[in-house]
Amino acid sequence: MSVIETVNAIINDEEGRKPSREEAEEAVRTLIRWAGDNPNREGLIETPKRVIKAYEEHFSGYTKNPKSILEKTFSETGDYKDFVLLKNISFESHCEHHIAPIIGKASIAYFPNNCIVGISKLARIVNVFAKRLQTQETMTSEIAQCIQLHLNPKGVAVHINAEHHCMSSRGVHKSNVDMITTHFTGEFNENSEAKKRFLTSLKHN
Repeated sequence: MSVIETVNAIINDEEGRKPSREEAEEAVRTLIRWAGDNPNREGLIETPKRVIKAYEEHFSGYTKNPKSILEKTFSETGDYKDFVLLKNISFESHCEHHIAPIIGKASIAYFPNNCIVGISKLARIVNVFAKRLQTQETMTSEIAQCIQLHLNPKGVAVHINAEHHCMSSRGVHKSNVDMITTHFTGEFNENSEAKKRFLTSLKHN
């Protein structure tokens, strides 16, 4: 089953169809009423449309196929042997438990295996998985495994540092707390020196 087919299977309801835009907007109106306000007052009457439009942006990753992003590669590497590192890729995601923002930065490294990929593609891969309901642990693993599967490098390293608003703006209300997750494959798992150099590189501006 393709990524798009899987997504469609998930979002389709028990009747085998995706809710319409009008139904989604009505759901927002219901939440506004539940919160205690009037969705028909001037300041809120256009809110359902705005929320659904925002959701299209927040969760655009469900409509993206990561394989197609990594399809175009370049074989002219000049016999480059070391890892390629892209640091501090900013992202915005939403936690799957409270649909609260996760704001952070991702760093990705890979050891080329006879080919390289445009660096913007790595940032796009981050967005594919960030723009879905997520846990940070899952997203870290998904990014690494996706690059490993579709680019077939000798190894991948992913480091994510993020603040979770489900913790800072609700619940325990603890702000400025960063969560750090990592995932390593191939050479980064087998070569402790490579893993150490990757982690050390993240500390230097």
